[in-house]
Amino acid sequence: MKERIHLSRAHVTDVEEKYVLEALRSGWVAPLGPMVDRFEHEVAQRSGVAGALALASGTAALHLALLELGACPGTVVVLPSMTFAASANAVAYTGAEPVFVDSTEDANVDVDLLVETVETLLAEGRTVAAVMTVDLFGRCCDYTALGDRLERLGVPLVEDAAEALGASHGNRPAGSFGRAAALSFNGNKIMTTSGGGMLLSNDSDLLDRARYLSTQARQPAPWYEHTEIGYNYRMSNILAALGIGQLERLDSMITRRREIRDLYAAALADIEGVTFLGRDQGGDAEDNHWLTCIMLDPGSVAADPTRVMQELDAAGIEARHLWKPMHLQPIHASARAAITGRAEALFRTGVTLPSGSELTDSDIDRVLGVLTPLLQGQPA
Repeated sequence: MKERIHLSRAHVTDVEEKYVLEALRSGWVAPLGPMVDRFEHEVAQRSGVAGALALASGTAALHLALLELGACPGTVVVLPSMTFAASANAVAYTGAEPVFVDSTEDANVDVDLLVETVETLLAEGRTVAAVMTVDLFGRCCDYTALGDRLERLGVPLVEDAAEALGASHGNRPAGSFGRAAALSFNGNKIMTTSGGGMLLSNDSDLLDRARYLSTQARQPAPWYEHTEIGYNYRMSNILAALGIGQLERLDSMITRRREIRDLYAAALADIEGVTFLGRDQGGDAEDNHWLTCIMLDPGSVAADPTRVMQELDAAGIEARHLWKPMHLQPIHASARAAITGRAEALFRTGVTLPSGSELTDSDIDRVLGVLTPLLQGQPA
């Protein structure tokens, strides 16, 4: 039986092994340690921000950022509907009300609709604690179009860059926009620490406060003294060591994912009704090519997304829908949302294909051997 081809599996080499062994042999195996300090410094440098805080997950980073910006019961956080549940979950942890906004054709949030929604909420007398943008599938939101419009409204921005490390917009790296940003190092991301995330900011006070809360809000006393509720959110030294090795290889992994997307694009170029999400977006935006997503015109291609995924799965190949919009999720059925239908259309017609940097050309040929005739209506 052929080995299953995964969507985006962790790609680990002897580079990472070297750093993890160094951490193990140093005796720093508990949370925090010199590898955590180094990892924070290197990620901050790569992301173009003053400081970083290594945490247990990207969700933890979003949670702490929102808390520090005042998200709490009675306030509102405005965010995209098309995103992974973690973005909305972080809002829910604070007790704030999520308000969802639809997408543009590249899946990222519709910036004009986002600002219009904030203006409407403020006019109603609502307290908008923050706006969260999400850089989807390795592409930054249109921060040029967003500009300083939120700042003029007095609303802080949190950038959910969980999927976008290594991408950029306007010559600025993903993770450098807003008052704070979050990265994810989950096992399926462009680089991984197995699990983990990072809070990024130029605001040293925000980072200091988040650091305090992330270590159970311990007071500086000779015993365990607590005056606030804290969280067990810090990253271990061993996972940070893995991250240092991954960061060292990040550019080569991005290059390989770009090559994989180009292989798909060349093979599917002549099939009417197949387009690639965000490819050739042009301008001054640079994708990190985390996942290759194709959109299938239901009037042109021979197979719909559900059948495509079923046939690929039967052949031992993982593929998935794009994110199901939050306003369609049962848990958020009653949430307020500004909807145009774009996110729903993307969800209905999109398929994410195997994109991991460990995949070989033969692996991609195997995917295409099933996918191409299926889309053309021919037997495999």
